[in-house]
Amino acid sequence: MSYDQTILYRATARLDAKRRERNAQREALRQQIYQKDPRVKALDRQLQATMSNLIANCLRQGEKAGDAVRAVRERNLSLQQERAKLLHALGLSADCLDTKVECSLCGDTGWIGNKMCSCLRALCQEEQIQDLSKLLNLGEQSFASFQLDYYSRTVDPAHNISPRENMEFVYDTCQNYALNFGRFPIQNLFLFGAPGLGKTFLSACIARTVSDQGFSVVYDTATNIFNQFETKKFQRDGGEVQLALDETRRYHNCDLLILDDLGTEMTNQFVQHTLYDLLNSRLVAKKCTVISSNLTIEETAQRYSPQIASRLSGEYYILQFFGEDIRRLKKQNF
Repeated sequence: MSYDQTILYRATARLDAKRRERNAQREALRQQIYQKDPRVKALDRQLQATMSNLIANCLRQGEKAGDAVRAVRERNLSLQQERAKLLHALGLSADCLDTKVECSLCGDTGWIGNKMCSCLRALCQEEQIQDLSKLLNLGEQSFASFQLDYYSRTVDPAHNISPRENMEFVYDTCQNYALNFGRFPIQNLFLFGAPGLGKTFLSACIARTVSDQGFSVVYDTATNIFNQFETKKFQRDGGEVQLALDETRRYHNCDLLILDDLGTEMTNQFVQHTLYDLLNSRLVAKKCTVISSNLTIEETAQRYSPQIASRLSGEYYILQFFGEDIRRLKKQNF
């Protein structure tokens, strides 16, 4: 379980920015206090000097420095008491200028040894959700807000089951997959069916739930994914190439890749090769993938290749969506 380097960089930058902001606020308060009561500034200088004397005596006299050290400590305590009274008179606490950390676990470093602290992990989750929200309205799309009432209870003769019964099973499978990500017996999902049946909505629900558990999640459309691979391969200069390098690395390395709308892109030999390589590399690395498409497995074999269709039918749990177009029903009921 690890976040993409870009996500980690942005989260770490936010952590550093928070620390700098707190330091700036503390220094601004210090200058205000010094301006109101210059005696506090003089005491701070004396306290710094007593600490220097304490260290110097210890180094110079070693074990014989006891009396000198006690004298310095007594002087230091007297100065601190006077300083506390002056700050109290200004309506401030004695420790108002002390360096304070927001996270006591890591001291605002973001790490406890070589383990990421919960404070940095929370920022990584926020950054990842921000990335996901560029394509998904994650404010509304969640398993709790999914509405099964739009699916008919009338049995569909072609499937011998009603769209509602089928969707209940699809919903339960997707929710269990997301809630138990990494532990669920199913590693990959292939969601297919006509447009407007909830494939993208449930994909977004999965993305949000898995991301909230601290896993790295990348969601993108098939068109954008193949465009990034094309830019990486055929362009040589410019910022677009670096972006493509970063994005394609994320597609390969993230814990969960959600590839939406497979089949809507312009398909050619390059796309076919790229799709096979991406799916195969993630299977070998035991990385999880969710694909949504309007294509059946048979149509996928015709559009791409039998090898790709074989990977999907053999390594992905296939969930079919059928029923009436939910977007149209919502529009009618509006």
